[in-house]
Amino acid sequence: MSSIALKSFITLRQPSPETTHFSFRPKPITHRRKFTVVAAANSQKLNGRNLRVAVIGGGPAGGAAAETLAKGGVETFLIERKMDNCKPCGGAIPLCMVGEFDLPLDIIDRRVTKMKMISPSNVAVDIGRTLKSHEYIGMVRREVLDDYLRNRAKENGANIINGLFLKMDIPKEKNSPYVLHYSSYDGKTGGVGEKCTLEVDAVIGADGANSRVAKSIDAGDYEYAIAFQERIKIPDDKMAYYEDLAEMYVGDDVSPDFYGWVFPKCDHVAVGTGTVTHKGDIKKFQLATRKRAEDKILGGKIIRVEAHPIPEHPRPRRLSGRVALVGDAAGYVTKCSGEGIYFAAKSGRMCAEEIVQGSANGKRMVEESDLRKYLEKWDKTYWPTYKVLDILQKVFYRSNPAREAFVEMCADEYVQKMTFDSYLYKTVVPGNPLDDIKLAINTIGSLVRANALRREMDKLNV
Repeated sequence: MSSIALKSFITLRQPSPETTHFSFRPKPITHRRKFTVVAAANSQKLNGRNLRVAVIGGGPAGGAAAETLAKGGVETFLIERKMDNCKPCGGAIPLCMVGEFDLPLDIIDRRVTKMKMISPSNVAVDIGRTLKSHEYIGMVRREVLDDYLRNRAKENGANIINGLFLKMDIPKEKNSPYVLHYSSYDGKTGGVGEKCTLEVDAVIGADGANSRVAKSIDAGDYEYAIAFQERIKIPDDKMAYYEDLAEMYVGDDVSPDFYGWVFPKCDHVAVGTGTVTHKGDIKKFQLATRKRAEDKILGGKIIRVEAHPIPEHPRPRRLSGRVALVGDAAGYVTKCSGEGIYFAAKSGRMCAEEIVQGSANGKRMVEESDLRKYLEKWDKTYWPTYKVLDILQKVFYRSNPAREAFVEMCADEYVQKMTFDSYLYKTVVPGNPLDDIKLAINTIGSLVRANALRREMDKLNV
């Protein structure tokens, strides 16, 4: 999910038609990814076997990593306990992800072309006027997307294990294996799994915010938000309203530091909210979100309730030896927007690519330096995005007047264009200098009005 309006400040814009083309077909397009092999000159050559890598976690990060590894000649094991994972996630994916990860259209529930940003005083701003006819935000269910990516990894040679990762033994000697301990549930119908071990050369931790892989390498803690979501089946006439529309609510009532959302799915809507600072009040905020959308979801029936932690910043350590973290386990969720699906899949793929390259397509042992290249490329590409959104959250989410200013800004057509270009394509190019100056002036004006309103409200409270 993503509070997309904030991304306009990163000056990201759509690439030219010559460089971006999406050809949508019933079946996904398979792109041949070529790797430049740069295995360390002194890395050990593996005789009689290929490099063995375990991916812990079967979400978008784990699925993308496992597929890339298997395609690249690495003997790959993906361990996931919940094969029907229904993480409480808004499920919004950018258009570029559909093409970049060859996603079939039948796993996309809705194509959102309109959004409403709704202020604390219920002023609604329509967003999406600058979208072209082929552009949209995809809405997916996590259990569908995750299952598709895992199955595709399996089709490409990855070994999928229905198991619960418990811990791992860190090798004391160079090139010795990591020993993974897990409970296997493959072929089991009961609740008790079979204790198993697995020896591998490297590990990718894609096991979410409560990552046991992160704990195994002493990766440190991070601040996190609690996301709470209800899937609500609403009458057909009301579902028609959300056919291609998503709503986002801001205000102290729905969250003191996040936002509430109503996102359309195949036959229901996902209604949720989140908070970092007031986790104990999350159910109260959820009730407020439902109250705000009450007339549009009236008569609905709750069919599923979900809650999950969402990281707010990268972990202090994301790499140790031949173990690397990706996705939520690494902390790759954008501040104030909560977007994580694309960044999870992207980080999983980037990490796996460096392992494939560093191992000469699975023929040599990898070293920490090979995995570190993934971190260097990731930080160079995405660090500005995370930093800017962190700053903007502190500016616009600190009070209701500031949120009113934020929603007011979202009405600007240039803001909408920059916002959607940045969200849909994740491509960095300079913005229009004159329009950027106008945007800066309008932003300052909105903040000045917000501060004036806050002072008047403070007087009334005295």
